[in-house]
Amino acid sequence: MNFPVAAVRLTCSDYGTEWVVAADVYPVDQLTVQPRSAGPYVFSTAREARNFIESSLVALQLLGCEVA
Repeated sequence: MNFPVAAVRLTCSDYGTEWVVAADVYPVDQLTVQPRSAGPYVFSTAREARNFIESSLVALQLLGCEVA
């Protein structure tokens, strides 16, 4: 099975009363430098945002992605 190749960047920002996680997906097999964005995902605590990011990384690993 062939899957598209991409690089994903997850970012988390603290806005004082909420934590915002965003994902930028950079397809490396296309002639574009503009990422496809997912989110933002808003959480009320840092722990919720961290759990979301950690779960996302585990999901990517289960799909066979390399995580760095």
